Amino acid sequence: MILMTIDETLATAVSGMPVAPTRGRLRPLGVGEVTLRPGFWQQRQDTNAARTLDHIGHWLEKAGWLANFDGGERRGREFADTEVYKYLEALAWEYGRTRDPEIDLRYRAVVRRVVAAQEPDGYLNTKYGRPGQAPRYSDLEWGHELYSFGYLIQAAVARARTYGPDELLDAAIRAADHVCAEFGPQGRNAICGHAEIEPALVELYRLTGVRRYLDQARLFVERHGHGTLADIEFGRSYFQDDIPVRDADVFRGHAVRATYLAAGAVDVAVETGDSGLLEAVTRQWRNTVARRTYITGGMGSRHQDEAFGDDFVLPPDRAYSETCAGVGSVLLSWRLLLAHGDPRYADLIERTLFNVIATAPGDGGDRFFYTNTLHQRTLGAEPPADVQVPRAASNLRAPWFDVSCCPTNLARTFASLAAYVATADDDGLQIHQYTSATIRTGAYHLEIDTAYPDDGLISIRIVAGPDTPWTLSLRVPAWASGATLDGLPLRRGLVQLRRRFTAGQVLQLRLPVQPRLVTADDRIDAVRGTVAVERGPVVYCLESVDVPPHVAFDALRLDPDAVPVEADGTVVVTCRPTAAADHDWPYRPAVPAGAVEAVRVPLHPYHRWARRGPSTMRVWIPLTPER
Repeated sequence: MILMTIDETLATAVSGMPVAPTRGRLRPLGVGEVTLRPGFWQQRQDTNAARTLDHIGHWLEKAGWLANFDGGERRGREFADTEVYKYLEALAWEYGRTRDPEIDLRYRAVVRRVVAAQEPDGYLNTKYGRPGQAPRYSDLEWGHELYSFGYLIQAAVARARTYGPDELLDAAIRAADHVCAEFGPQGRNAICGHAEIEPALVELYRLTGVRRYLDQARLFVERHGHGTLADIEFGRSYFQDDIPVRDADVFRGHAVRATYLAAGAVDVAVETGDSGLLEAVTRQWRNTVARRTYITGGMGSRHQDEAFGDDFVLPPDRAYSETCAGVGSVLLSWRLLLAHGDPRYADLIERTLFNVIATAPGDGGDRFFYTNTLHQRTLGAEPPADVQVPRAASNLRAPWFDVSCCPTNLARTFASLAAYVATADDDGLQIHQYTSATIRTGAYHLEIDTAYPDDGLISIRIVAGPDTPWTLSLRVPAWASGATLDGLPLRRGLVQLRRRFTAGQVLQLRLPVQPRLVTADDRIDAVRGTVAVERGPVVYCLESVDVPPHVAFDALRLDPDAVPVEADGTVVVTCRPTAAADHDWPYRPAVPAGAVEAVRVPLHPYHRWARRGPSTMRVWIPLTPER
């Protein structure tokens, strides 16, 4: 495939897609081709635009992280620059979808301060290399310098694809050229302790057609796993520097680092035609989803190093499930979906969006979860609105953290969310995520109307399309046994409709969203003897605020013989409390439980938990003992 020049690329860039591979099974559609309409995701996207972006801008100034680019005493962690870059990326996507001049002015004001801090040779970091600071690249394990360059480049690419070239793109190109000179084949044989530069360099290559950026990304991917970083207490697996990417069978180490590196490896594999590398990441994704992923789609079960645990080690009360790892999972699965076209990747994206990404922000868009536990044992206290808290320190959403990677990651994800709804190929369109939206690309114009996931009816109206037969592909989720299209049964997976569609034709897809009980693999010891409740793609949870005052929350045991029912927008389950009494010894003979009066308890979507004030919570509910 012949790459376009940068001018030709930017001339067609108004579609605004976060990932733009030059080859693959599917072609992504950007924020200029898909528009969200009133519904579950537009509401969150609007809150992000109206509240979250202002909130982030306020805190970047308040915490001093933006002022770091102006000089003077530096504040914040070594990676604080990246929060400014992610903020810029979010502004770029937001401008791309709305053309709001106020967003554009805000973007330009921040960019002026950022580019003014760049060194003549392209280096840009407020933590290293200045008088009184540590030298450049003196701490590749923890310094996050290349990681920071990655976010700078991604912000510039987002702007170029939604507006055109500007001074931030110039700065990003200078930075990338600096990285290639410093870490290229004749430079340092080294990597960054946190992957991120890899997918960013590939996207800059896709934008500009400059081959050295792709070559440098490939070099970084191939250097992982050869012990180039110092060993640490968590082991080199923390950095994914223990096993070469091609040889690994499962994701391990720090969950965000792992998913970002895998995303970069997919990008490199796709652009270079490296089927072996692509298969390696595909294998790792498959095994990680089968053995190391929470029911919510969350990844990372170890608090000490924010990392994946061993196979089937998924304790709900110790789930780290960092919000940023959820973002990383979506970014990786999207790339694999584009490469392979397999709907299972879209299934995981859907699960992660509804149960991690939608869970993290508060209703007002100005409070956030850093981690996403599946079992909260204590009530906790909500931090004041003007307090910056340590990461993961609050079991309620907090306004800002010492490490505030999650709010900015959410902001850029929500602003670009429309780009993950649908794709195209030479034969037609594919719809991967169900939400009210308008799709306009080429000869195609579709309108999707739905109250999903509250309701399983999805209406797809063909406003316009080619006069010749074309294929509309619909994803039927793996959980959706009993789905129908215009009343006819559908198999789960990918359903392809090839025909000559007529303008005004409406297709009625119905997905069964009634509540269902779900059990875990017996090898997940931590939840053996429990069940979870799902409804459509949404995981539900039990909160203490819904339990009658005379019943102990931890004493509730779900009766599996009583089918969950829906009432007034909630799911109601039947539980039978066990005797809750203090003993001098917490173990006793196993005997069948006697008859206990049943209690009907409402469950709510997991993404809604802790929105009514402090509560204890659990996703996995113990079953009643056998009688």
